Amino acid sequence: MYLTRFRLNKARRDSRRLLGSPQVMHAAVMSGFADDADHTRDGRRTLWRLDTTGNQPVLYIVSPGRPDLTHLVEQAGWPTTGERWQTRPYGGFLDQLATGQQWAFRLTANPVRDGRPKDPTADTKRYGHVTVDQQTQWLVKRAEPNGFEILRGTDDDLNLILHNQTTQSFGRRGGDRPVVIRTVTYDGVLAVRDPQALRRVLTAGIGHAKAYGCGLMTLAPADAAR
Repeated sequence: MYLTRFRLNKARRDSRRLLGSPQVMHAAVMSGFADDADHTRDGRRTLWRLDTTGNQPVLYIVSPGRPDLTHLVEQAGWPTTGERWQTRPYGGFLDQLATGQQWAFRLTANPVRDGRPKDPTADTKRYGHVTVDQQTQWLVKRAEPNGFEILRGTDDDLNLILHNQTTQSFGRRGGDRPVVIRTVTYDGVLAVRDPQALRRVLTAGIGHAKAYGCGLMTLAPADAAR
C-alpha cells in the first residue's frame, strides 16, 4: 500500500473543475494507475480525500500500487516549478499498529441510513444523516466493529469535532439524474482496539460513496496539530 499527497493549484482552471466535481476527481485519480491491480487488489482499493489547510487544497490517496500523477501536475499543479507529489510506502505504518495506541484521525464520510419511503411497497432508499448528533452516532456505532474506540476528554465528551458538512450534487456519466451526497469531516482521537480490523478500514475505507472522496481515514500522532 502507498499513501500519496498532492497539492492543487487553485488558480488553474482544471484545478477548479476537479475541485467542483467528485466524479471528475475520481476519474483523474484512477487515471494515475496503469494497471487495474494497482488501484484494486485483494480487498484493498484506492481511496482519496480532499483536505483544505488554510486556503490550500490537498489531495490524499491511499492505493495498493504507486500512482503516477504527472497528468495532475500538468493540469492542476505547478508544472514549471518542479513541485510534483509525495508518495511513501504505507505497509510499514500499518504493520506497526497495536492495541492500545492512540492516534488523531481524520475521516470524510457519507453518513447515511436505509429507510423506506411513505409508500410501503417501494424499495428502501438511502437517506443522508443531517444533524450533528445523527452524524456522530453513525461513526460511534461503526467504531468497535472497525477496530477502534473514539476517546473522551476530561469532560467526558467525545474527543471529536465535525466540520465541513456539505451537500454535493453532480452529474454521472450515463446517468439520467444527478448524484447527491451529504458529506462531513470528522477530526478526533481514537484508541486502537483491534489492529487487524483497523487496518482493513485504513485500506478499504468506511461507509458509502468511496469513489467520490469519502471513506478514507488517516492517522497522525495524537499530539500533532491538525
